[in-house]
Order: sequence, then C-alpha cells, then structure tokens
Amino acid sequence: MALLERVATLIRANLNDMVDRAENPEKMIKQVVLDMQNQYIQVKTQVAIALADLHLLEKKQKENQALEADWMNKANLAVGKQDDRLARAALDRAMTNKQMAASFVEQIEDQRSQVDVLREALDALAQKIREAEAQAELLLARHRRSRAVSRAAAAASEPDSAQQTAGAFQRMNHKVLHAEATAQAAVELSGDDLERRFARLERDQQIDRMLEELKQRKGLPSA
Repeated sequence: MALLERVATLIRANLNDMVDRAENPEKMIKQVVLDMQNQYIQVKTQVAIALADLHLLEKKQKENQALEADWMNKANLAVGKQDDRLARAALDRAMTNKQMAASFVEQIEDQRSQVDVLREALDALAQKIREAEAQAELLLARHRRSRAVSRAAAAASEPDSAQQTAGAFQRMNHKVLHAEATAQAAVELSGDDLERRFARLERDQQIDRMLEELKQRKGLPSA
C-alpha cells in the first residue's frame, strides 16, 4: 500500500540529519511535521474504513450463520411433515449459507490483519509526530547555535566594522600623540633658544666687566 510506504518513510526519517542537510531547517522541519499530520489524517481515515469493512464482513458472516440455522429448522419441519422435496430444498439453502459463512472467515481474518497494520502505523506515526514536535525547537535551537558559532568564527578571521573603527581610533590616537610630541618639541626648542639668549647676555656682561677691569688697570677712561 502506497500510503503505508509513505508513512514508513516518515517514521524512519532522521530529523537530526534532515536539519543538518537542509538549507532552511525551520521551513523544512515545519513541512515534515505538516506532512506527518496530513498522513496521520489519511491513515486514520483508512483505519476507519477498514474497521467499517471488518464490521460489515462480520455482520455478513453472522447473517449467513443465522440463515443456515433458519433453513435447517425449515428442513426439520419439512421432514416432520414428510415432505422430502421441501426438506431437500431447505437443506440446499442451508448448505449455501453455511459455505457463505465459511468464506467470510478468511476475509474477516485478512481484514482484521489489515486493521491491525493500519492501527500500528497510526500509533507509530502519532508517536513520531509527538517526537518531531518535541524535538523541533531543540533541533532548531541547536542549528541556530551552530550558525552563530560559524558567524563568530568568520568574524574572528576577518576584520569587521568594529575592528576597523578601533583601527581608526588607534590611528587618530597616534596622530594626537605625534602632534603633542611636536608641540612639546617646539616648546623645548623655544625654551632652549631663550636660555641661550640669556646666557649670551650674561656672557656679554662678564666680558664688559672684564673690559672695565682692564681699562682700570691701564688707567684708561671707561666707555
């Protein structure tokens, strides 16, 4: 039966592998659960039909058994009336109903087996649906974590915008430090020049004093 083959395929389905292979796991697992639910409805309908057929066969068997008993009673009645022709006709009908009742035995057994198979498939599919619904969120959460780890690994191997921004701030900091160093150097240079000028004045004063002392020794007039 094609329906049972489809159900067997769904029951054997490995949701973990399906999620791992799917391009869109969320869409895939929702579709799988939906397919299971649709197949469940179909199997449930088939179970109902098979049960109805089983009940009909059992009813037919009982009807033929009742008819066999009724025609046997009529045959007994005809024998009591010493009407062999009527008795033989009644026995013929009784034999026919007995054969019909016997033929339904095998059909009933086959139908009962089919009902059992369908019920087992229905129960197995119901269990699979419960498992799928219970695992759906766990599987999807695992898949999302896996994607997050992959994105984090990719981000670690390539400079992202945050790293580029940090690099820009670092370059700006270097520029500021360079500017500060340049300004400090300029200040230091200007300070050195000022000190040299004062040192020159002090040197000139010393030279002036030495010159005056020499003039005084020579008795020459000061400048």
